[in-house]
Amino acid sequence: MNAVEIEQAITDLASAAFDAAEFPYAFLEAFGNKATTLKKLRTGASNGSDVPGGVLQRSNIHIATCPAGEVDATLQALRASPKTQAAKAKFILATDGADFQAEELATGETVACQYADFPNHFGLFLPLAGITTVKQIRESTFDIRATSRLNKLYVELLKDNPDWAAAERRADMNHFMARLIFCFFAEDTDIFNGQGLFTATVDRMSERDSSNTHEVISTIFKAMDTPTRHEGKLDDRYRKAAGTPRWADVFPYVNGQLFSGSTDVPRFSRIARSYLIQIGNLDWQKINPDIFGSMIQAVADDDERSALGMHYTSVPNILKVLNPLFLDDLRAALEEAGDNPRKLLNLRNRMARIRVFDPACGSGNFLVIAYKQMREIEAVINARRGEPDRKSVIPATNFRGIELRPFPAEIARLALIIAEFQCDVLYRGQKEALADFLPLDSQNWITCGNALRLDWLSLMDVQSTGVKIYADDLFGSPLDQAAIGFEHQSGETYICGNPPYLGGKKQDEGQKADMAAVFGRDFPFKNLDYICAFFEKATSFLNEADGLAFVTTSSINQGSHVPTLWPRLIKSGVRIKFAYRPFKWANNASNNAGVFVTILGLSKAAGGKSSIYDLDSRRNVEHINSYLVAGSEVIVEKASSPISDIATIITGNAAYDEQHLRVENTERVLILEQNPRAINLLRPAVGTSELLKGVRSECLWIDDGELPFAESVPLIAQKIAAVRSYRVGGGEVARTLAKRSHQFRFRNTAREKQIVVPQVCSADGSYLPVDLLPPHVIVTHLAHVMFDADHYNISLISSRLHFVWATTLSGRHGNGLRYGSNLCWNTFPVPKLTEQNKADLTRCAEDILLAREAHFPATIADLYDPEKMPENLRHAHERNDEVLERIYIGRRFKNDTERLEKLFDLYTKMTGGKTAA
Repeated sequence: MNAVEIEQAITDLASAAFDAAEFPYAFLEAFGNKATTLKKLRTGASNGSDVPGGVLQRSNIHIATCPAGEVDATLQALRASPKTQAAKAKFILATDGADFQAEELATGETVACQYADFPNHFGLFLPLAGITTVKQIRESTFDIRATSRLNKLYVELLKDNPDWAAAERRADMNHFMARLIFCFFAEDTDIFNGQGLFTATVDRMSERDSSNTHEVISTIFKAMDTPTRHEGKLDDRYRKAAGTPRWADVFPYVNGQLFSGSTDVPRFSRIARSYLIQIGNLDWQKINPDIFGSMIQAVADDDERSALGMHYTSVPNILKVLNPLFLDDLRAALEEAGDNPRKLLNLRNRMARIRVFDPACGSGNFLVIAYKQMREIEAVINARRGEPDRKSVIPATNFRGIELRPFPAEIARLALIIAEFQCDVLYRGQKEALADFLPLDSQNWITCGNALRLDWLSLMDVQSTGVKIYADDLFGSPLDQAAIGFEHQSGETYICGNPPYLGGKKQDEGQKADMAAVFGRDFPFKNLDYICAFFEKATSFLNEADGLAFVTTSSINQGSHVPTLWPRLIKSGVRIKFAYRPFKWANNASNNAGVFVTILGLSKAAGGKSSIYDLDSRRNVEHINSYLVAGSEVIVEKASSPISDIATIITGNAAYDEQHLRVENTERVLILEQNPRAINLLRPAVGTSELLKGVRSECLWIDDGELPFAESVPLIAQKIAAVRSYRVGGGEVARTLAKRSHQFRFRNTAREKQIVVPQVCSADGSYLPVDLLPPHVIVTHLAHVMFDADHYNISLISSRLHFVWATTLSGRHGNGLRYGSNLCWNTFPVPKLTEQNKADLTRCAEDILLAREAHFPATIADLYDPEKMPENLRHAHERNDEVLERIYIGRRFKNDTERLEKLFDLYTKMTGGKTAA
């Protein structure tokens, strides 16, 4: 279940009659618990509560209902219960149907409200549904509830107006929704003269059967597009000419082209009318433009609606981009100005000329946050200068963007309008804010179009301030760039955002054409992430702009991306001004879903330090290379053999058999029924999945001398014939293999032992989960293998040092690590090891293997789950790290950053100092 679905379920629960016995189960069901889980709790099979009326779900929540007036005492009993602690409950909750109290035990955050109001606090409990939340989501219950109701209305309207769902009318539908959102906000913030004016008017003037609801709304829209002044004075001539009825004449003239053009409204059913009234009765003063836009854009997107309310970039993550890009510098200038009126004025004038440009702005999160942060700084300046009520000199039109989809582009403009009004109320007061808000200006500053095909320079307008782009329709069709006119003055421009990622294999034909348009068809861009085109295009504007910062997949600084993309960027004069080490971009994701990202700030300005951010720390360095490591610019190239004195690693045996040499369990039984001696032809087969998950798999392994016997077993003979048929029908290499269709294409085995390395594993852990296997096991091409290698190689490849090297260099498979032996192992720099070093590392490797054996039959995946790793295994690895790292520098490394800097330095020395072009 997503957040919006949970909110609806919780709302339905609160509005139903309270049933003390049933409430705990209904509450858990609202957060997505399955019927089988609830059945176990009902029967007591998994309910460990020791509180009367209690239900305890392990690792989640301890709930109890109680008699009237006993909520305080019951919550105390839940808190004091030994079972609560033993079951590692995250929450406690008590209610009597009138009062409701709950607490998140880890943080001490509490809820105390009337029972009917507890849906307003449902965000606290989202972890019960496996949804990892950020603070802004938990505090924005309103935005989720509003999104839920708007989604219901949207779906209902499309059901009754199928023509509005067609491509040619979808823009009209999205435009209608943007108008509604403005009306809901305006009626609750006194922009309209009267609290709830829009909703109350629709409710009063439209029939209960909804037959004229669309006409009433259309009339209101027409009124807001009709002026109420003539030559600056109040005058009703335009309203009279338009035939505006008295009941609609109370609505102000909005202008801004928000209500211009067609005022056609879809027809409403009784249900849709009811939804509209419900939405209007919410308190829209609580809207948060930081996140509401991201949620509401999913309402109009068929692909995103299933994840409604889940797409949200948190304010702290956005500030990781904006702070080092330019906000930190503004705050430092404010600190330096102190109370000096002249310096404060200069800073304010400087801020008035700053433009922020997001070429993939979505619903405007980055632009809204940048605007609000600058208004906050401006408010301090005005207060220090004794001008607290002064009108802002920071125009919302300086916060510009491009968005491919029409509806998010409309919502981005609307979010900035709302943010501007809210900032005016906060810093200047309600009266001044209202006086300056209406009518809106007819300005267009969010462009709808393909950012990789548009001219950013004309849209950023790097030489103007207070830029005004006049258009016929603020909330309408994309702007014709040729028609733009500017007033030029100097100022700063910053490019920022979170452009789309999309690996090379996931790009459609249009996106591949975009890549070719940006890079040129001769450049090898086919395996690059889509976001690379945004970096390429953005860097071409860095001679005019003052800085660039994007959130990007971490793969851009890993694997094949580095030797392909970065020499080109570096040649253009770009340097990495700041960078965040890779972290998980999860925000509001179910089951911790998310991608690993970094944040890169680029500049063409020479000189000055660069900054590396890791979690909450910051370090200034002379230079950041393409792998986000402090040091010289070096490209790590694939090596066919190890550069260090370590074992050789190869890919396991490829069969080229269309899986016919594999033996399923049912086939195994039949083969042995046909001839028990055929067991000698079966070998365990291990690839990455079998290695990590402990899955049993077998294959046929037949020597030439065993072929006559093998073909005497009917099922084996059938399998060999199937392989032959497959290979004969293949290419030249396949046809040469047809002569030995009883065998894998490659046949490499160990004499005594083999170290097996997965091709793909989790990137969440701290170590590469390798294993030592006996020689009779066949390692397939889905894993890497070292045959008969000394045990100290296990110590090396299982170390934290090697893991950070591998995660830095390799590509990713989804959110996992794709291990490439030529790039990760063969390039791994290891100092010359003495015999004593090897003996010490061998003992560490054996201790790791022994620690694992103590937990048999746990799988490798279980043992290396970062949240479940046994203490003795963790200790064995830490001991191994200590022994190995002392060989490198005589002590433990302080962190991964220090590890990487040493490894890159050593690699440069061992390879002769190869550097990027």
